[in-house]
Amino acid sequence: MPISLPSTGTIAIGGKTVHRLGYGAMSLTGPGVWGPPGDRDGAVRVLRRVVELGVNLIDTADSYGPYVNEELIREALHPYPEGLLVATKAGFVRTGPGQWHAVGRPEYLRQEVEMSLRRLGVDRLDLLQLHRVDPQVPLEDQVGELKALRDEGKIDAIGLSEVTVEQLERARRVVEIASVQNRYNLTLRDSEGVLDHCAAQGIAFIPYSPVAKGALAAPGSPVEHVAKAVGATPSQVSLAWLLARSPVVAPIPGTSSIAHLEENLAASTVSLTADQLSELG
Repeated sequence: MPISLPSTGTIAIGGKTVHRLGYGAMSLTGPGVWGPPGDRDGAVRVLRRVVELGVNLIDTADSYGPYVNEELIREALHPYPEGLLVATKAGFVRTGPGQWHAVGRPEYLRQEVEMSLRRLGVDRLDLLQLHRVDPQVPLEDQVGELKALRDEGKIDAIGLSEVTVEQLERARRVVEIASVQNRYNLTLRDSEGVLDHCAAQGIAFIPYSPVAKGALAAPGSPVEHVAKAVGATPSQVSLAWLLARSPVVAPIPGTSSIAHLEENLAASTVSLTADQLSELG
């Protein structure tokens, strides 16, 4: 199946317009999202293939590695192609494999933004997402510091990750929010209300874990029968459903395999009928 990303449509995030099928780079780390990938050269090849295939939204975070993922993106792609949006995140500290802790102190967020600028080799971050809301720090202080960094020219656009509608609206009273990144897929729809709110407000919604960490692609997947009917893989159908869900949705499937990358991106050519969308929904 040929790959034709323009068929996904585009969405504006900050100062850039991107295709709605992006790439999540978290897979390009070691086990537990800790340390470097086992095949660093292979990871570089995947990132370069991402761009070759026309993807212009790449998602990363300071905590992936930690730091390894941002450094890898710079190694593979700097100087960055015109139009590429590299989205990163701050506010989630790693203390070991699989260990995550929200830290939203303003001074910490500022430190991490400065370090991400260096690691990515840029003067301004295209999109900086608050990775998690720290319950120990007023949300207004967390996004207020990001606003200060934006006003200083170090951030172009500000996003949030794993938030409720109430948290999103509190943040929007402080600063414009360009995107929300919550976990959302065919089998996990806790963020349905957040997505609908983003759609109503014209805010990009970036669902992570769009194929449920591979569960939707496994044998016996709940989308397998639809996939057979349209001549696609379950992963492609899962991503096509997300793209059809709303024009503000921009999935970021991740993989460390070029073959799997190309399979995922071919979801842009999958058309689902109204009946099939209703059945999946």
